[in-house]
Amino acid sequence: MTLHQQLKGQIKEALKNKDAVRLGVVRGLVSSFTNELVSLKRTPQDELSDEEVLNVIRRAVKQRKDSIQQFVDGGRPDLAETEKIELAVLETYLPAQMSREEVLSLAQNKMSDLGITDKTKAGLFMGALMKDLKGKADGDVVKSVVDELLA
Repeated sequence: MTLHQQLKGQIKEALKNKDAVRLGVVRGLVSSFTNELVSLKRTPQDELSDEEVLNVIRRAVKQRKDSIQQFVDGGRPDLAETEKIELAVLETYLPAQMSREEVLSLAQNKMSDLGITDKTKAGLFMGALMKDLKGKADGDVVKSVVDELLA
C-alpha cells in the first residue's frame, strides 16, 4: 500500500477515534496531494509516488515551522501551540532525521573528498551535502554544521 493510500485511510481512522487534530492534518494533506497532482498536470484520481508524498509533507512541516515563528513573534502563543501540535502529527509521517553528529561526520568526509578548506567554496559544499542528505537531515542542521566546519 502506498503512502498516499495509507494517509487516505487514516481519515477514517481519525474519524473513528474522534481525533480532531489528526483528522484536520490528514485532510489537509490529502487536499495538498490533490493540488500537487493538478500542478503536475495529472488527474485528481491519480496517486502520488511515495517520494512526491514526502515532498508535500515536508512542505507542510516547513509551513508549520514558519507559522510557529510568526505567531511567537506576533505575541500569539495560543496559535503557535496549535501549530506545534499539528507539526508533531506531520512529523510522524516523515522518516527519522539524522542527528547533528551523523551530519557532522558525513560533512567532514565530504569536505575532505571535495578538498574544501575555506569559506569561498561554501555554496559548493552545501549543495553537495544537501544532495546527499536530501530528506534525511534538516537543512538548518546541515547549514549550521557547514558554518561550523568552515569557521
